[in-house]
Amino acid sequence: MSLVVMATGGTGGHIYPAVATARELAGRGHEVLLLGQRGGMEERVAREQGLPFQGVEAGKLARSGQGRPDPRELLRAGQGVLQARSLLARLKPGAVVGYGGFASLPGVLAAQSLGVPTVLHEQNARLGLTQRLAVRRAAAVGTAYERVIGLDPARATMVGMPVREERLTRPEALSRLGLQDGPLTVFVMGGSQGSLFLNNAVPDTLRNLFGREGLLPPAEGGGLVDLDFTARAGGGVQVLHSTGPRWLPDVAPRVKDLEWYKAVGYVDAVAAWSVADVAITRAGTSTLAEAAFHGVPLIMVPLPESAENHQFHNALSVQAAGAGRVVAQKDASGLLGQAVLECASAGTRASMREAALGRAQSGAAGRFADLIERHLR
Repeated sequence: MSLVVMATGGTGGHIYPAVATARELAGRGHEVLLLGQRGGMEERVAREQGLPFQGVEAGKLARSGQGRPDPRELLRAGQGVLQARSLLARLKPGAVVGYGGFASLPGVLAAQSLGVPTVLHEQNARLGLTQRLAVRRAAAVGTAYERVIGLDPARATMVGMPVREERLTRPEALSRLGLQDGPLTVFVMGGSQGSLFLNNAVPDTLRNLFGREGLLPPAEGGGLVDLDFTARAGGGVQVLHSTGPRWLPDVAPRVKDLEWYKAVGYVDAVAAWSVADVAITRAGTSTLAEAAFHGVPLIMVPLPESAENHQFHNALSVQAAGAGRVVAQKDASGLLGQAVLECASAGTRASMREAALGRAQSGAAGRFADLIERHLR
C-alpha cells in the first residue's frame, strides 16, 4: 500500500473533506498524512482526528490594495514549496491530493516539481485560483458538481463532496452537547472560523422571536407554530450556536441570560448535525453537503464576498430543491426571523428534510478514494 499526502488547510471546507478521504484511504490499508500550514487550523483538526500532520509555510495569494499579490505572501508561499519539496522527496508518497485554498498550494506544487502524481478536488462550481495554478499538471480532478466553470469537462470526474459520514443517535448527541431532549433544536454555524455577521444578527433575532423563556410564538388562530413540539415540550426551543473561538467572548455575554441559548466557540459537528431540527448557516459547499447527509433543513445567509458569489448560487440550488430558504445578508434584519418561523413548522421541516436527504452525495469519499487509487505511482 502507498502513502497518500493530503495537501489542505485554511478552512473547514477544505480540511474536513480531506479528513473524510484520509479515513477512507486508511480503511483500505494506505498510510495517510495531512500537509498544511504550520500552526493553522488543519494542525489542530489533524491532532483531534488522530491523523499525522506536517506543517510548512503557506502564503495567502489574496491581492493587495494595488491589485497585485502581496510580495511577502509570495515569499512565504515559495518557502513553503521548498519545505514541502524536501519533505516529499524524503517520504516518497504515492500521490499528493490537493483540496484548494492557499494552504494546499505548497504541497501540490512541490509534488508536481518532483513528478509525484497529484489529484485535485474542486468543491465549487468554478475552479478556484490555487486549483487553476495546479490543474494543468494534475493527473486527475474530482469535482462536487457535474460541471465546473474553468475546467475542461474531459478532465473532470464527478465524485461529490466527501463528508464525515457519521451519525450519532439523538440521545448520545444530546448528551455530548449538554442539550435537552424535546425542544426544537436550532443549530447556528457560520463555518469553521465562525461568521461575524451571523454572530451579530442571530442572537437578537432569536431573542425577539422566542423571548426570555425560549417558546415558539403563537400563530394566527391562537395555536403554536409547531404542534408536534407543543405536545412534546410545550413549544420549547433550544439553540446551539458555534461562534468560532475568536468570537465567543463577544457572543456569550449577550446570551448569558437565556437558558435556552448555548454559545460555544467550537462544536462537535457530527453531534450538532445529528440533533439539529433546523440550521442557520452560510452556504459553503462543505456545510451544505453535511446538512444534506444529515437531512437538516437550512436557512442560508450566503457570504456576499465569496468568490464569484458562489455561495449565493450554492444556496439557490438548495432552495430550488426544497431543502432550505435563502436570506440575502442585506435583507436579514427583516427576513431572517420570518424564515426561522417558517422552518419551525413541523410540516415544512418534514418536506425539507426529505428534500435534503435527496441531495446527499453519500459515498463521495469512497468515489474520490477510487479516483486517487487509480493514479498512485
